[in-house]
Amino acid sequence: MQEKEPRAPSIQTRVTDGVRALIIDGTLSSGAALSEVALADDFGVSRTPVREALKQLQTEGLVVIRPRVGTFVTTPSRREITELFQLKELLEGAAARLLAVRGTVPELELLRENVRRADEAVLAGDVDGYAALVHEFHTLIIEGADNDKLAQHYRMMMNQLAYTRLVQTSLSKPGRLVESETEHHHVLDIILSKDGTTAERVMREHVRASQQALLESMTFPNERRP
Repeated sequence: MQEKEPRAPSIQTRVTDGVRALIIDGTLSSGAALSEVALADDFGVSRTPVREALKQLQTEGLVVIRPRVGTFVTTPSRREITELFQLKELLEGAAARLLAVRGTVPELELLRENVRRADEAVLAGDVDGYAALVHEFHTLIIEGADNDKLAQHYRMMMNQLAYTRLVQTSLSKPGRLVESETEHHHVLDIILSKDGTTAERVMREHVRASQQALLESMTFPNERRP
């Protein structure tokens, strides 16, 4: 029996994925106004799929639609970031534990290579390159856990965090670049030792350290001062 050709994504899906990617990588910054007309021109479509795409992205927490005002990229509050990082800590801690007890799997060699390239980026002062490798490091741990449900929840959470943009912000804290890579080495060493309990603990500690560096590097204009 001849295999069916995979269906091309719908116009709405293509627009949704495209706008989501622009928000996550920081091309569309927090608080940016989104024009249906401009997006329709950019993607070569009518306004209808753009409008539906923006509704979907609002359900994902990436944009906010204000009737009779406009649509804007979400600006997360301190509380929202804290809550998402609490969930990130739980999921990545569990993933590190699951990966550690799986034995020899392809993701381990990929993690070794990731850390090697990250060392080079740190030595070169390549913050952008290192930020991309941070995203890859965490993704490899999720993939190495081999748990589809965990990975599904993780992807949804990471979309809400627009993580690539936030990594750049956290790395702006003096000394954080070296600290982050040292923590990655420690996480990998424990995973390779096959100690699941300790792997979960050190992974959670790493996520908490990342959260602290991020919050110390951010300003929240609408936050009330004591």
